[in-house]
Amino acid sequence: MTWLLQPLRVLWKILFFLSFALSLILQYPLLYFLLSDRSRFHFTFRLMRIWSLFLLAFNGIFIKIERRGELPNGPFIICPNHGSYLDIITMYRVFRRYFVFMGKVEIVNWPLFGIFFSKGMNISVDRQSNRGAHEALKRAEAELKLGHNIVIFPEGTIPHTAPKMRAFKNGAFKLSLDLQIPIVPVTFINNWRRLQSGAILKRKGGPGFSKVVVHAPVYPKDYQEKGVVQMKKDIFEIIETAQPDGDRN
Repeated sequence: MTWLLQPLRVLWKILFFLSFALSLILQYPLLYFLLSDRSRFHFTFRLMRIWSLFLLAFNGIFIKIERRGELPNGPFIICPNHGSYLDIITMYRVFRRYFVFMGKVEIVNWPLFGIFFSKGMNISVDRQSNRGAHEALKRAEAELKLGHNIVIFPEGTIPHTAPKMRAFKNGAFKLSLDLQIPIVPVTFINNWRRLQSGAILKRKGGPGFSKVVVHAPVYPKDYQEKGVVQMKKDIFEIIETAQPDGDRN
């Protein structure tokens, strides 16, 4: 029976990607203007929040958020699992306060969306270069000191095993401990079902609710003795245990 739905899934995914591309193309001249001056980045962020609302609603995706704690007053690092490209778009609906993405350097070359990294609004990370990774962390440190929140997907990429997570990298947790900045874990519960990465003809996709859990902050003062490894392990478990058992495999 499931295979009978696949043509509808394919049509929906085509509609989604066409509306994504067309809406960015129409905005591109304005985005290029806004992103050519850092003083306009906050306005660009507000525009992205409006755009994400339109794109998701147009494609029948509605956000359902469970908040399990108060957000810190100061800047924080947002650590979500990463099971779908939809995670990036829905992030603009989950958090109102200005944030900066950290993403792999390859995003700079993506059509349309790469402009947000090539123009410097977000931070690209060259993981193949120690110097490049260090420079990205220094930039993240500067953004946090300005009071801006940082989004770091600790898996580094969308794993082919999603929603089962891959091992976390150390960057977010080291940054948290070095600067004494709290981490807010986030679980995207079913974005991988809404828009599954991979071959368009075979993978899942379709409208519905995008369920998100925003966990209580984790504070670095509690890990002064335990260190990066334990902090990473605990946050992995926080994010994973919010995932229903049937969605972990």
